[in-house]
Parts: sequence; C-alpha cells; structure tokens
Amino acid sequence: MSGVTTPREGRGAPRVPVRRLTVLYDAECSLCAFVRDWLVRQRQLVPLELVPAASEAARARFPGLDHGSTLEEITVVGDGGQVYRGAHAWIVTLWALREHRALAHRLSTPAGARLAKGAVLAAAKWRGAVSGWGGGVYRRGDGWTYDPREGWSYASPGCVSGTCTAP
Repeated sequence: MSGVTTPREGRGAPRVPVRRLTVLYDAECSLCAFVRDWLVRQRQLVPLELVPAASEAARARFPGLDHGSTLEEITVVGDGGQVYRGAHAWIVTLWALREHRALAHRLSTPAGARLAKGAVLAAAKWRGAVSGWGGGVYRRGDGWTYDPREGWSYASPGCVSGTCTAP
C-alpha cells in the first residue's frame, strides 16, 4: 500500500486545504459500484467526484497516474494534487462525509490504520473471490452485463440470438 503522495515538492500540496476529492473506482466491479452508489447518497462536507478508473476522463484529468494500478486499488486525488491509495484513500473518503468524519479521525491513528488496512484487504479478498470464475473479472467489453436484480449474464459479442453459453 503506497499511502499518500504529492506530485511536486515545491507546490506545497501538503499545506493546501482539500476542497474537492476525486474517487477513482472500478466501474466493472459490483462491490465498487455499490460503494459508489452509497457515497453519492451520503452528505458530503468535501465534495466527492466519482470517476471510473482508467477511463478516458480519468486519463485526461490525471495523466501522471498509473491508471492500471487504479483498477487494482482505490485511488483518491485531492484538488491540491494529493494522491491517496488503499486504506489512506478510504480514510480520506470517509473524512469527506459528514456522518463519518469522526470515524475517519479514529482510523487515522496507528491502531485505526491497522483496522482500515484490514478492511481494505478483506474487501479486496471478497472482490477477488466473487469477481469472476477462475479469478477473472467480468468485463462489459467481453460480453458480460450486470443487473442488480438478476446478477451477471453473458452474451457473446457475436451472439445475436441470445442463446450463447458463457466461456
């Protein structure tokens, strides 16, 4: 887990107040989409913008990021150039929420950070276990679609009749 970084030393990013956060999430992950939906329903003290990781929008806004890694680990970018990853990203996201700021402060302590790291690792393990048969990820480009009521379904990109079987 890489924690917090700043883009340039002379910019003073650590001293810049955070007025907006961009949360990069995997739009193809059902857990990530659930958390995204939960975040938009929360009262925010610091506005959160949720952008699909590795999307054209994310690449255009943050050309210096390793966008492949943003699909593997939650990444949050502050408007002052701060980059948060893993447990630190979850903590700063909670800090932005009115009802969860106190929890974020508790998680920012050494003991709380261990708990936050454990929660992130548990979510990653769950995500890996349910993300696809054989450890893969269901991707829309491969023919998979997700409906919250019915779950995942597969239609081969070349399958017109809808009777094709999953790979």
